[in-house]
Amino acid sequence: MSEITPDVVEAHGLNSEEYERVLNALGREPNLVELGIFSVMWSEHCSYKSSRFHLKQLPTKAPWVICGPGENAGVIDIGDGQAAIFKMESHNHPSYIEPFQGAATGVGGILRDVFTMGARPVANMNALRFGRPEHPKMKHLVQGVVEGIGSYGNCVGVPTVGGETNFHKAYDGNILVNAMTVGVADTDKIFYSAATGLGNPIVYVGSKTGRDGIHGATMASADFDEHSDEKRPTVQVGDPFTEKLLIEACLELMATDAIVAIQDMGAAGLTSSSVEMASKGGAGIRLNMNNVPCREEAMTPYEMMLSESQERMLMVLQPGKEPMAEAIFKKWELDFAVIGEVTDTGHMVLEFNGEVVCDIPLGPLADDAPEYERPYVSPEEYKAWAKVPALGDVGESADIGADLLKLMGTVDLASRKWIWEQYDSQVGGDTMQKSGGDAAVVRIHNTPKALAISTDCSPRYCYADPYEGGKQAVAETYRNISAVGGLPLAITNCLNFANPQRPEIMAQIVGCLNGMGDACRALDYPIVSGNVSLYNESKATGGGSAILPTPAIGGVGILADHEKMATVAFKNVGDEIFLLGAPEGKLGSHLGQSLWLREIAGQEAGEAPRVDLTVEAENGAAIREWIGADKVTAVHDVSDGGLLVALAEMALASGLGCNLDVELTTAEAFGEDQSRYLVTAPAGTELPGARRIGTVAGTKVAGNEVSDLRDANEAFFKDWMEG
Repeated sequence: MSEITPDVVEAHGLNSEEYERVLNALGREPNLVELGIFSVMWSEHCSYKSSRFHLKQLPTKAPWVICGPGENAGVIDIGDGQAAIFKMESHNHPSYIEPFQGAATGVGGILRDVFTMGARPVANMNALRFGRPEHPKMKHLVQGVVEGIGSYGNCVGVPTVGGETNFHKAYDGNILVNAMTVGVADTDKIFYSAATGLGNPIVYVGSKTGRDGIHGATMASADFDEHSDEKRPTVQVGDPFTEKLLIEACLELMATDAIVAIQDMGAAGLTSSSVEMASKGGAGIRLNMNNVPCREEAMTPYEMMLSESQERMLMVLQPGKEPMAEAIFKKWELDFAVIGEVTDTGHMVLEFNGEVVCDIPLGPLADDAPEYERPYVSPEEYKAWAKVPALGDVGESADIGADLLKLMGTVDLASRKWIWEQYDSQVGGDTMQKSGGDAAVVRIHNTPKALAISTDCSPRYCYADPYEGGKQAVAETYRNISAVGGLPLAITNCLNFANPQRPEIMAQIVGCLNGMGDACRALDYPIVSGNVSLYNESKATGGGSAILPTPAIGGVGILADHEKMATVAFKNVGDEIFLLGAPEGKLGSHLGQSLWLREIAGQEAGEAPRVDLTVEAENGAAIREWIGADKVTAVHDVSDGGLLVALAEMALASGLGCNLDVELTTAEAFGEDQSRYLVTAPAGTELPGARRIGTVAGTKVAGNEVSDLRDANEAFFKDWMEG
């Protein structure tokens, strides 16, 4: 065994105070296996030590919430004895180092979180952030990430139905890859991870363990420097075909009464899965490391425990059920091995070659992991630090139509068709609305119901005002789900921030979480699962430093009748166009932090738009009521780019143009005021509270032919990827 020196401790990501806690927990010096286990369990990635204190303030309960944060994924009741199970996870650092495998294994990991709980995955989503397109590495990163997501999802047979992709120089040195999976299960067949039953067998199933991904969790808890490429061995390698077999084998075994507890081996692999199962069950665990299926020669217990090889699960079975379970996994050509048993010692004990190589009390590893209330600056001090300029005088646009044409071709608004055409969105045959609408819609097989799913966040708002940005990220998914006719039920999140040891960054985290919490409470839209990804910053040459605060939100809602679903496309010439949510008589007024301001006026300035949560809830309810009553023919929420961009998107989805009855000011055309929806309805329809602004007619929007808008909108990715 290696000697434990201060350098070895530091290499494992533990500071001197944390190492002191290890010594106190053990009452002695750890060996290398024990140090490695403490290192990954106390990493930011596994313990949430910088965010746990603030995460406790978030609303997580509602009558329809079956299981909130703390399990592999969140679970909500969707009626008729069915549940939706979903979660979002980050795979940021691995995807920057090795974009294809980083993104692919991110999809694989989040799929396992969902089917571990007994759900069949029905939809994948993602939220991606990249740096400037002209950055020398960015095209390679975009191509690799998109190919990795598409390859894994397509091969495993789960449709990728939507997501979002944004670009900003703050992500030059640290891209974000957030993956979300939604599954459906019967409410009486949900599986949890608490290991119970003295003497019950612990079994390992799936792929063999290799040396890939060792220290992945620790690597994901540090920022990048100029040596980041040397971390490539810490990136896992995925096999979607094995994952497909694993899904089917697990679901087959779940149909029996054999499983007591089940946990996927995600970050920190065998360590986190075994520690979490035992600590949740208030039990102990004994593992014989000689029984772990390995694909490489002479693997040590340290390597086996810290490997993040993919497509692996850990289970506790009912005694005597091992032969039946083994037969199922062998049929699916997967490894199956009894590697230990549940004990009542409260300790994790590992044996190898007849010797005890690890004996750790589980309390300090899991529940008593370090928790920091890191210092953060006040909102006023944050504002002074962020140096967001006040909104300068921009006057009126010289040509609103020309501005619209230019905006539709910018990287932020350009068609993402090049991306989503690489994803199989139709496998399974239940996709009713995919990328390009406000929310993805997936029918629940053999029922009239459908799930509506959206991922969203506006990092530029979060940087300018973390509290308002956090509110807006939640409200935007609420709006997207309402816009297709869904009742928003709950969210998952992926909280991507830079170094929490910097008080300004900690202020972003606290502000965003406070805004998210207030929005969830006001909208009756609780948080049921999530992930925190910190230290997203780079010291690498040519990279930016900190990312923008990016609390990505994944929302899920329910349509009772999928035949009532709304879409964004204009439907009929002569339909009247209405705006719901016109602020104080104007159609729009807020240019601060807008895309028009940045792309046309050349300013990244002004305050983030405010979200009135009472108005948000009222307008969402009105939209859902109108859709349910068949009063409206098309619906689209107004977001990035403002009113005119939203009208152009409705036109692009249909080929039809529109005539407006009003002369738009610049702020009305491009302001990004919140809680607004555009709807169309047959002539003469009464929509209380909405303002009629025009009709569907012709082939132009603001003087631009729809075909010209389409050419501009589709040019960016085509030119970039083919150039």
